[in-house]
This record gives sequence, structure tokens and C-alpha cells, in this order.
Amino acid sequence: MKRYSRITGTGSFLPPRRLTNADLVTELAGRGVETSDDWIVERTGIRARHFASDGVFSSDLGLEAAKNALAAAGRSAKDIDLIIVATSTPDMVFPSTACILQNKLGANGCAAFDVQAVCSGFVYALAVADSMIQTGAANCALVVGAEVFSRILDFNDRTTCVLFGDGAGAVVLEASKTPGILASDLHADGKHVGILCVPGHVSGGSISGDPLLKMDGQAVFKLAVGLLESAARATLAKAHLTEADIDWLVPHQANIRIMQSTARKLKMSMDKVVVTVEHHGNTSAASIPLALDTAVRSGQVKVGETLMLEGVGGGFTWGALLLIL
Repeated sequence: MKRYSRITGTGSFLPPRRLTNADLVTELAGRGVETSDDWIVERTGIRARHFASDGVFSSDLGLEAAKNALAAAGRSAKDIDLIIVATSTPDMVFPSTACILQNKLGANGCAAFDVQAVCSGFVYALAVADSMIQTGAANCALVVGAEVFSRILDFNDRTTCVLFGDGAGAVVLEASKTPGILASDLHADGKHVGILCVPGHVSGGSISGDPLLKMDGQAVFKLAVGLLESAARATLAKAHLTEADIDWLVPHQANIRIMQSTARKLKMSMDKVVVTVEHHGNTSAASIPLALDTAVRSGQVKVGETLMLEGVGGGFTWGALLLIL
């Protein structure tokens, strides 16, 4: 009998501090940086985002999201035999945020590691967990996306600092006799490293290079729409399905324009696209599980429906994953 993996619980968490565009405009004005609510909304669809307090790390946000996902699945930490955390803002250089989260959760002993594919990270992590469950290497996985992007933003650059927020999302993925994850399609092209990166690192006890996010927004947009469509269609082909079989598109919440363009290419109404970017901003690897949990808990997305998850990120990475909830 074929072995499948299926999501049995979702969870998310946002730090309490919420900044509306008006709040951020006021803060930036104090730095001599001019922007406006209209400018941000028109270009991105973002109206607010959450920032973590000092001393709060990705593992802390991930812990709360994980607890919520475990509760939804009716599982406890002792049931988990695999933890994968997708993050670009780890607590430390090493060990992995997954190991730190594992200890905070009390799931010590199981395999735990991070996946670094930036905004595509959760799709990558979920695909890896699916493969490990299918082969019998794991039975009950906790897959988390967690970010504190506010720590790597250049608040003198209005084209990037208004885009990102902090948060976490998580799912419990379990072995199943019935299909859950149907197919996935992952890619990367390192020649595009320079269009979205943080070109700094620790060297000799100090920072070498620039530790703040750099992005060529136009280049990212042009790449993103085409790559998201191709990954989605490749995933559908692997599952022997078409875009008409998708009940919901759950995309990386980067920019409303990218999501609208992708939906058009897949011949999907925006009524069938889960959109949370307005309230959360771009939370990188956390954005897809955060959007998924929001949609599940609101009743927008229901068990038994077919979902297409997809994202693009620095690297340049991209991928899609099709599942039955």
C-alpha cells in the first residue's frame, strides 16, 4: 500500500506589535525618508505588518505557531519525530533554529534541521518532509516557517523596508493511507543571487559586508510571475490534474500584483486566492503557512479541498506544491 503524507493541523503566530502604514510613515519621517500609505498600498497591497520585540527570535515565534498546530492536530511534542524550520533569519549562525525550537518545545531526540530557501523555504521544507514520510524515515513531522525580517531591513530604503514583517506558521504533517500531498516542483537559479540578498556575514567577530536586505524589485517581479506559473503547471502535470482542479491558490504573500498576475495566468479568480498580505506584509518563509492557517481557521479553506502552495525567493528559488487538505 502506498504511503502518503497529510496535513493534520495548522498553526500561526504574529508578534503583538502591529504597525500600520501610517505608523511606519511616521517612523520613517523621523529618519528623513518620505513615503505614504497610498504609495505603499498601490504598489504592494500592504496596509500593516507585525514586528517582533527586542529579544524575541524566530524560534520564539515558531514555538507559538507549533503549539497551535499541534493542538489543532491533537498531537503533543512527544509525537513529533521530525522538525524542519524554514527561515532566513535564524536565531544564531549555528546551531539550527530547528534544534533551538525542538528544545523549547520539549521534543528532544528527533531529527531537526533548517531549510534556507528564503521566501520559497516553506514549500521546500514541506516537500522534504513529504519525501521523508513517504520513505518511512518519519511518521509525524512538524514543518515551520518563522522569520524576524525586521532585523535585516534598511529603514533608509523605502522600496524595501515597507514590504516585510515578522511572524510564523506551522503544520503537522503525518503519514496517511489516503492522499494528502500530491506533487511538488522545486527549482533554483544561482545566477540571480544579486537581485534579492543580504550580502553580509560574520567574520573575525564583526560583520563583513552589508547585513541589510537588498532587492531589485522590478527584476524580482518580472521573474516571479513566469516562474510561479511554470512551477504550478509542472506540479499539476505530475499529479495529472489541471488548473480547474485547484480549489484554492495559497501563494507567498509578497505583493498583491504578483498574486493577481499569477492567478490570471492560471485562469483563477482572485476569489479563489488566499490573500493576507494586506495584514501581514511579506513574512518570507512564514507567509504561506501563516496564510494557510488564517484561511483554515476562518473557514475559508476546508478539509478535502485541493490547494496549490507556491513561492519565489532569493537564491533565486521557486517552487509549488499541490495537496488535498
